[in-house]
Amino acid sequence: MKTGISTHESFLKHNTGQGHPETHVRLESILDKISDLPTNHFQWKTSFKEAPLSLISTIHDPNYVRLVGRVCEEKGSGYLDGDTVFSPQSYMAASLAVGAGVSLAQDILDGEIKNGMALVRPPGHHAESDFAMGFCLFNNIAITAKYLQTQGIKRVLILDWDVHHGNGTEHQFYEDDSVYFVSLHQFPFYPGTGSASERGSGKGLGYTLNLPMARGGEEKDYLDQFSIIHKEMESFQPEFVLVSAGFDAHIRDPLAGMNLNTSSYEKLTKEVLRIANTYASGKLLSFLEGGYDFQALSESVKVHLETLAS
Repeated sequence: MKTGISTHESFLKHNTGQGHPETHVRLESILDKISDLPTNHFQWKTSFKEAPLSLISTIHDPNYVRLVGRVCEEKGSGYLDGDTVFSPQSYMAASLAVGAGVSLAQDILDGEIKNGMALVRPPGHHAESDFAMGFCLFNNIAITAKYLQTQGIKRVLILDWDVHHGNGTEHQFYEDDSVYFVSLHQFPFYPGTGSASERGSGKGLGYTLNLPMARGGEEKDYLDQFSIIHKEMESFQPEFVLVSAGFDAHIRDPLAGMNLNTSSYEKLTKEVLRIANTYASGKLLSFLEGGYDFQALSESVKVHLETLAS
């Protein structure tokens, strides 16, 4: 079976304005870099629907979802928080970003593809239930996890290797023992959450694992953490693996201070594939999150996809 790739022209129309790091050029650079991927290993998906309010509202307050739609339509452009921009096409792009993930997840469940990546904008892992944050409008990966639960998947691993802690995702499942959230991130750093002491609460206690690393962390520091993750997964045994795949821990990224190389993402991908292959019959879906050096980002995404397809 092939590796699925979903994207949509509307993602390029989410206009963040001149000088904003989360620009459409990020996705354009990726699409240019991966344009020569062999079709015998990859299946492109560009036709899927916007996620409806009912689906987005499994994570987000419906009043917040309506607010995003309204300001995009009525105001045209502006800020939802200090660094999260909206434009006339942003609500459609954000709704399609959710739809891209859910559609690929269903394809994996149906056995049409073996795994996949949603190349989406805007990203999602900082978005909280009732407010936008950190360039993110809707939490794509969290909504997909909720969807998988409606399809009979009982245990979901969400692994977030973006350089920033996925606060929005963590908060959604902090008291949930059916979704195990793992984050490897620079700390202390934006958004300020993600200390090692955050382990969940209630029945979710022990189902959040933060692995904070100091500025300057290298490939070995990341790979060493996987011994902990693999041990945890022996007990949890996920039925589906979701990855918040940010590539801003790259040494060339302008917004962070970690020292991964492009080849490091091949190794990280192999580690999460090992988990998916061991417990989830290979069912793995990644979502584009951060990454702000265009060359480093596009090269790293290509390596990630080639490893998924190998």
